[in-house]
This record gives sequence, structure tokens and C-alpha cells, in this order.
Amino acid sequence: MAKRSRVETELTVNQILDEAFKQILTIGFEAMSYTTLSAATGVSRTGISHHFPRKTEFLVRLDQRIGQFFIEGLDFTSIDALQQSWADIMRNPQRKAVLQLFFSLCGSTDQNMKTLNSLNVVKEAAMSHFADAGRRCVEQLIGNSALVLLQDGSVN
Repeated sequence: MAKRSRVETELTVNQILDEAFKQILTIGFEAMSYTTLSAATGVSRTGISHHFPRKTEFLVRLDQRIGQFFIEGLDFTSIDALQQSWADIMRNPQRKAVLQLFFSLCGSTDQNMKTLNSLNVVKEAAMSHFADAGRRCVEQLIGNSALVLLQDGSVN
């Protein structure tokens, strides 16, 4: 087999990451697999595992994109606007999937999971806009979200 160029390899990796991002937001991280990624991308499971030996590596590589996607749904013009936009997120299946992912990983012992900081980015943004009141608001919203997700069975 001919050796692939660096550009071809990078395109393949980006194709896999784009599909992983899509699947995390639609079917969820737990349901996403090398098989579902292979079926969607046309890249063999072996090829995918060559670039991503462990499933958690997708999250490490996508952490910033996931955080950016979530924060784009928030309105930081006021505390009330932040609270309302968070409520809107809870009604948006793809943005809500970010919270489901966060809570499903909370008990993980995988060291890679400890580096995920999507919700820390949100807390930092709230603090930069509203100081300590922003931090308290986001912490309360995270807690309320946990209760809602547990109640509707979205998080195990």
C-alpha cells in the first residue's frame, strides 16, 4: 500500500473528527463507536483506531470545539439573558448533549477526561462579564441541569 501524504492524513483525521463531533451531539458519546464512525466516513475501523487508539481521544481533540459550540448558544448580555439562554439550551437537543456528555463523564477515572473543560470556559466567560455573580449563576445552572437530566433519564 502506498504511503499517504501528510495532507491526506490530516484530511482523514479531520473527516473523522467532524463526524465524531456530529455523532456526539446527535447519538451521544456512548453510542458513538468505531463502527458508526466507519459507516459514516468510509474510513475503516482499523484506520480510525490508528489515529484514535482510545475512544476518549476524540473528546480530548474535540474539547475546544464542543465548548465553543455550547458557549455560542449563551447570551452574556445580562444574568437574566444568560439564564434564559441556558433554558433555551436545555430545549435544544444538540446543545443539551454537551451537558449530558459533561455529566456522564463526571465519574470517569480516565485521566483524559479530567482535562475536559468545556463548562469551565462557560464559567470563566460568566465571571468575566458578571464577576462572582456570574460564577454563582453558572454553578446554579449546572446544578439545575443535572437535576433535570437525571429526572428525564438523560444521564445515567
